[in-house]
Amino acid sequence: MAKMRTENDSLGVVEVPAEALYGAQTMRAVGNFPISGLRASVFLIRALAMVKLAAAEANRELGLISKKQGDAIVQAAEEVLGGKHHEHFVVDVFQAGAGVSLHMNANEVLANRAGQLLGEPLGTYKKVHPNDHVNYGQSTNDVFPTAMRLSALLALEGLYPVLVALAGSFTAKAEEFRDVLKAGRTHMQDAVPITLGQEFAAYAAAVREAEAAIRRGSVGLRALGLGGSAVGTGLNTHPEYRQKAVAKLARLAGVELHPAYDLRYAMQSCAPMAEVSGALRGLALEMVRISNDLRLLSSGPNTGFNEIHLPSLQPGSSIMPGKVNPVLAELTAMVGFQVVGNDTATAMAVQAGQLELNVMMPAMAHNTLQSITILTNTLRELDVHCVRGITVNRERAAFYAGSTIALATALNPYIGYAKAAALVKESVASGRSIVELAREQKLLSEEQIAEILDPKNMTEPRARKA
Repeated sequence: MAKMRTENDSLGVVEVPAEALYGAQTMRAVGNFPISGLRASVFLIRALAMVKLAAAEANRELGLISKKQGDAIVQAAEEVLGGKHHEHFVVDVFQAGAGVSLHMNANEVLANRAGQLLGEPLGTYKKVHPNDHVNYGQSTNDVFPTAMRLSALLALEGLYPVLVALAGSFTAKAEEFRDVLKAGRTHMQDAVPITLGQEFAAYAAAVREAEAAIRRGSVGLRALGLGGSAVGTGLNTHPEYRQKAVAKLARLAGVELHPAYDLRYAMQSCAPMAEVSGALRGLALEMVRISNDLRLLSSGPNTGFNEIHLPSLQPGSSIMPGKVNPVLAELTAMVGFQVVGNDTATAMAVQAGQLELNVMMPAMAHNTLQSITILTNTLRELDVHCVRGITVNRERAAFYAGSTIALATALNPYIGYAKAAALVKESVASGRSIVELAREQKLLSEEQIAEILDPKNMTEPRARKA
């Protein structure tokens, strides 16, 4: 049997593991919420530690807690920031509304560790108390939304370089494939020629646009309601606390932060979470689309498009020898679906606030942070182990470029849409090429055929020659 210690909270006596840094309220939450087995993201834990550190520094400067207490809380929070004690953050991600349970988990861990540093046994809270000292001038209602916003900003700092690198890899492939002619396809049917380089350049543009949308969407996360206390009125806070705490938090986090212009709004509304989650959904949708293209273009090798080759990463079948599947493109799509689901859950949580508080913040935090994490990891793998290794089947691409019936589109200015459509119909029925039929029917001179029906000349705007 594990050794236990006895603690008391406002509801009575609670047994807590003897060596745990958490306390009674955390222990109640562990018993009340055995839901998913998932624990708080490291980004959220670090953000909570930063908030508590900044608050302790501000309260210490203002004389609201003693220097000894403030120093101990700061050291405990710094240890958490350094990666220590995370195993003591044990509350499930699905928990009491507003994140009260995880917030008290943080308060208890920091109070117990600070007490240890001051020579106090775990669970006594005489020198440093979770509520009276670690949480001085604070409420879950301003701490959790602040930590939630900050954690998303911190997590996004890892996503941005991945998106820059992925866009760069698509751009490099666009340059490598700039002279590879192929058939365009719309409605999954023949369309006019395009270069493979142009397709890949468009993929790069999609990633860059998605990154820009996420950066725009994250702007609202920088406005914090810290200092609003219980309902945004700042009850039990010093008049100078708000500005001091947010300034210190910005310094700690290394990101731009500022107090919200209306603390009530910052507590009532979680719209910034919906905005950034929606932008992540946009990225996911683009990556699902692009991953589907990569799967189509590499399909085969004998019965598909087979225009490009993706790196072979692992055997693809337990029964069909030699089969290799586009595993990272498949993974990207699956992760994209999860991000879309996370965004739906976040959207429902954001609209579910009542009056002075939205209590659904734990769901928003979990879903948004999971989306950022899985997108970051997936797109890094897609880039490094797939996109950078893509090669082209030039012969197959050239065959399709010369075979597409949409070559007839270039004839519209010369013979009109109706005659061009008739030519296409005959080409499909006879199996003969557009060039062959145009030559046979003497619709154009040989010089015109060479100029007008050259697939390469169809990949850029060109002025019609008289």
